[in-house]
Formats: sequence, C-alpha cells, structure tokens
Amino acid sequence: MCFLVKGNDMEKKKNYILLLGIIIVSTNLRAPITSVGPLASILAEDLHLSAAQNGLVTTIPLVAFAIVSPLAPKIAARFSIERTIFGALLTILFGMGVRFIPSILTLFVGTSILGCGIAICNVLIPGLVKKEFYHNSGLVTGLFSVSMNLAGAIASGVSIPLVTNLGMTWNKALSIWAILTMISIVVWLPQLKKRDKTERKIVATNEVSVWNSPLAWCVTLFMGIQSFVFYALVAWLPQILADQGVSAAKAGSMLSLLQLTILPLTFIVPIVAEKVSNQKLFVIINFGFYVIGIFGLMFGQGFVTTLAIISLGVAGGIAFGLVMMFFNLRTTTAGEAAELSGMAQSMGYLLAAVGPFLFGFLYDQTGNWQISLFVLIGVVIIFLLVGLKAGSDEVIA
Repeated sequence: MCFLVKGNDMEKKKNYILLLGIIIVSTNLRAPITSVGPLASILAEDLHLSAAQNGLVTTIPLVAFAIVSPLAPKIAARFSIERTIFGALLTILFGMGVRFIPSILTLFVGTSILGCGIAICNVLIPGLVKKEFYHNSGLVTGLFSVSMNLAGAIASGVSIPLVTNLGMTWNKALSIWAILTMISIVVWLPQLKKRDKTERKIVATNEVSVWNSPLAWCVTLFMGIQSFVFYALVAWLPQILADQGVSAAKAGSMLSLLQLTILPLTFIVPIVAEKVSNQKLFVIINFGFYVIGIFGLMFGQGFVTTLAIISLGVAGGIAFGLVMMFFNLRTTTAGEAAELSGMAQSMGYLLAAVGPFLFGFLYDQTGNWQISLFVLIGVVIIFLLVGLKAGSDEVIA
C-alpha cells in the first residue's frame, strides 16, 4: 500500500495513520442504520409500531443527513476537518447510548442524534480524500466504500442472531456497534494534532456556487435516487421476503447478501471510473441491473429472488461507487468537492428519506409491496436520465 502515500518517511507515516483512520471511521457510517431493518418485526411487536412508524426508524437518520450535511463544511471551516470528524464520532456514540434506552422516544431521538454524526463524516471524508490522496483518490474512495458497506452488511446479517441465538434484547443488539465507534475515536486521536491552518482550505468558501450548477443538481439527484433505493431496501427487504414465506433469519441473510454484493463494486468502480473520460456507460449498465433486480423481486420466487437481490446489489455497488467519484471527478478543487458532497448529501438524503416511510405507508394502505416496487421502477428511470448528465465529461463551472 506504499503507493497510496507520498513524501518522506514522516509524511508517509502520518498518511498511513490518516488512511487507517478514514477506513475505521467509515465502518460507523452504515452499521447503526442497516442493523435496524432485520429487527423490524421485533421492534413492531415490542414497541407496538405500525409499518409507517417502523419505516421512520430508517427515515429519521436520512432526514438528519439532509439537515446537517450543508452545515458540515461550515463547521469544519471553523474547527478544522479533523476536529469536526472527531466531534461527529462522539455524537454517533452518544446517539447509540440514547438508543440503548428501550422506548419509542429514545429510539427515535437516539437515531436522530447518531444520524447527525454520520452526516458530518459522510460529507467531509470525500473532500479530505481529494486533498490528501489526490493521485489515488479512486483507490482510497474504494477502500472507504468497501469498509463502510462491509460493516453495514455484517450489521444487518448478525442483528437477528444476536437476538435469537445470544438472547440479546433489540436495544442491546443495536448498541453493540458502539464498540466500532469507540475504536474509531481512539484511532482518530492522532488527527487532532494537525496544526496547519491551510488544512481548512478544503472547506473554505468557493468562487463557484454548486447550488447554481445544473451538473451539481444531476449529481445530487443521482445521489438521492441511489440512496432512496438502498435505504428503502435496507428498511423493508427482510419484511418483503418474510411476506413471501422466508424465515426472519434467512431474510436477514438476504439483506446481508445484498450488501456483500455491493462491496466489490464499490471498490472496483471508483478505480475504473476515474480512468475513463465519462461514465455514461456505467450509468446505463447500472440502470439495467436495477430494472432486472426490481422485477425479479416483484415476480420471482426462490432462486430467482436470490438472483434479483444479487442484481440489486450489483446496481447499488455501481451507483455508490460512481457517486463517490463524482464528488471528485466533477470538481476541480477539494473545497468544491466538499461543497458538492454537502449539497448532494443534503438534498439527496432528503429524497432518500422518503423511501422507507413511503414503502411502509403504501404497505399500510394496500397490504402488499407491489405498488412500492413499481414506484422504484419509476424512480430508477429518472436515475438513468440524471445519471447520463452526471456521467458526462464536465466539471462544475
């Protein structure tokens, strides 16, 4: 991994520590959310939640992402990016502590708090990668994406076994991921020694306003739609499969399969995408896998359903890998990358927040999942259209 870092021995050591920190921090950015979906039926029974209320557990952190994301660059400009990420980790830990208390109120409040911390890390890390690992941003983005999605996959896969095999209550099963956060806090401590004021340049005010750029809005919609699909599936895929007669344990493992399928693509796509002039072909292939997966989930049974989930995982991996690279490929400076990341994750997650709640609401109204899945078809058609623009060989100007 020596080719990832540049400079003398001291600089290389610092960059290795930073790279390790980024990888470990990324493990906190999905696990606290993906661990909830497999426990939906247990939460509903214990806390007497409707399907719409259950969907809110996944929707709430996405709303927090939308609110906090545009503020993250401004906070980092004042306190430094390293200290801001450290504060975000403490916020995630506090939110999981609140969620440990078993009640509807603390479930929602704790999830909101940890969502704010996750949002800050989501926004700031792409800009940090562009600045510190400019010549290897695709590879570092891939490592960041893989560790985030791997932790998310593990969290969704072990949630049910923690309850059924180890006898944990749902709140303990959700709070066990605080261990990752505590490790991350320790690993990130060396970054607090950063002293150079130029570090703040990555979040400084830019001459170009991303909010006025059609290209930036296409990247934002691309981000929002891939998140809409992912979080709707994270929240409801286990329940969709359970309604098809699949056991709770197997449904949880299918959610893990979805995320494990995402993993290799989130690593490979950023590396390949930065080597080609535009990413339109990636977007078209991405759309195809989404359509195959959604129709397979709607009409398939048994092995066909498994193939559909794999197809959705491939689509999700391509989409996530692309959007993480768009923050770098569609901008010219690290500051612009941070601003675009903040915009895309703010508005994008606001759109994504609709997914879990809408799925639950439509299920409450119709008693089946077909309408919700047809909604996904319409959404991914829009994904194709904005993706072709986001994948063009342009930068924000």
